[in-house]
Amino acid sequence: MDKNKTYGRPTLEEGLAKLQRYCVYQDRCHKEVEAKLRALGFWGDDIGQILAELIEEKFLDEERFARSFVRGKHRFKKWGRIKIEQELKKKDITGYCLKMGFTEIDEEEYRDTLLQILEKKRKFVRAENDYQLKNKLARYAMTKGYESYLIWEIINDLI
Repeated sequence: MDKNKTYGRPTLEEGLAKLQRYCVYQDRCHKEVEAKLRALGFWGDDIGQILAELIEEKFLDEERFARSFVRGKHRFKKWGRIKIEQELKKKDITGYCLKMGFTEIDEEEYRDTLLQILEKKRKFVRAENDYQLKNKLARYAMTKGYESYLIWEIINDLI
């Protein structure tokens, strides 16, 4: 009987190989990888050992994950900083990695993105007056995670 094989879960080597493929597919945070390991049936020291190996071999890097996450959510989903930060905190990303992730957003690009989503939304919003229009646009931008001071600055220039 093979001592390395435990029933119901892969060996450490098999688990490491699976997680390497999992991390190569897209950047992952520690919390996602740990959840995947638990789903495969690993616990305790085995999780720590595999995580350490993934970090050492650069398959797992939280700063790289944060940068990639921020870049993607801003450019493709048009999320603002507040929403991005909330999602990263749910993934237990550290303050340092958050700060480094936000360096991926150019301030001018950020403002242009907010202006674009407000202009696009304006075409579909029904309002009886400018006051109602501004409030509906502001609420929409806040759900996308943009800062209220910036929203009002751009809305007042727009309308």
